[in-house]
This record gives sequence, structure tokens and C-alpha cells, in this order.
Amino acid sequence: MDAEALELRGMCEALLFVSDDPLPASKIAGLIGVTAGEITGVLKELRDEYAADDRGFQLREVAGGWKLFTHPGHHALVEELVLSWDTRRLSQAALEALAVIAYQQPVTRQGVNAVRGVNSEGVISSLVEKGLVKELGRDPQQGNAILYGTTRAFLEKFGLRDLTELPPLEEFAPDEKTAAAIQERLHAASSPLSPSAGLGEADDADGEEPEEDLDEID
Repeated sequence: MDAEALELRGMCEALLFVSDDPLPASKIAGLIGVTAGEITGVLKELRDEYAADDRGFQLREVAGGWKLFTHPGHHALVEELVLSWDTRRLSQAALEALAVIAYQQPVTRQGVNAVRGVNSEGVISSLVEKGLVKELGRDPQQGNAILYGTTRAFLEKFGLRDLTELPPLEEFAPDEKTAAAIQERLHAASSPLSPSAGLGEADDADGEEPEEDLDEID
């Protein structure tokens, strides 16, 4: 490999190392002054090289760009040095709400309540605060209720290029009776008179409010 190619690889690595966000090939190309195609080729070479050498870090294409990650095999060791996710771990309730939003977006809070069967206002607020969920607009059919969806940070945290890389929902499908009950709840949530509307919550250890059962799904 000639000196020019080595220098290009080094510049790419330096930019990736200091960036907190995924860097698109076009962004790197603009900074260095070469074509995006050249940069994409270099990034793929680096990705394959790190993987072949089983380095302690990996280069992945996520959320519309490229970013360095620690090797999954060393996560336990890394967690001994630093607290994962800036000390803001997700509770089971937050993970449930995040899953509903990821697969159903854009979805209202009432829609999340309907699927989970409990008040989700607090966990959604926590997810918004963590930057994993954002407001996408308003639903005029449900009294201008806020519509929620996932963010670019969500894609980064879960190592996804885009939402098409979410695991097939069929893998988590409930039994037919539960599925029918969920559909009934979703239909009810579309009404402004839905029993899930307007419920409040109080903070728990994850910055979320205690969840109130709306009613159980048998």
C-alpha cells in the first residue's frame, strides 16, 4: 500500500476516533477533499481489517454513517471501567415502551398505553429525555395528541442502519387471543374518550412514574 493510501486511511481513522456521531462517507470526503466513493472503499477496508484481526474495536455503518464501537466480546470488561449509557440504564418498562414506539411509530402515548396495558407517560418522558424518542407531530384524529417516534440516537445505540433492520415483529408475536386484545386496545386508543387518556405518573428510580394498570390482558 502506497504512502498516499496509508495517509487516507489514517485521516479516516482520526476523524472516526474523535466523532461522537456516525460520520457519513460524504462528510469525511468533504473534509479530506476526495470523492465519497473513495472514502466508502477505505471504510469498508478498515471494517473488514478490524474484523479479520479481531481487534478490540469495530467499525460499523449505522444511522446513515460510520462509527467506531468496542468489540462486543469485551463489553463486560469495558463496563468495569465506565458505567454504560452515561449511568442511564433503561428499565424494563422503558424497554417495553421503546419497543412499541419503534415498531408502531408514529404512535401516540395512548397507543403505547393500549399495547402495554399500563400508563406510559413517565417512561415516554424518560425516553425523550435520554434522546431515544422524539415528538414527530400531532394527530388531528386524536385531539392533536403528540405522535412519537425513535431518533437517530436510537439507531446508534442499537447498532442499526435504519428501521428496516429491526428484527421481524413476527418473532415476538403473542398468541392469537393476546394479539386480538392488543388490537382492541389500539382501536379504543384512537378515540378521544379512551380510558388511557390524561393519566399522570410520578417518578421512579429511572426518572419514570409508577405505572398504573389500565386493565389486564388475559
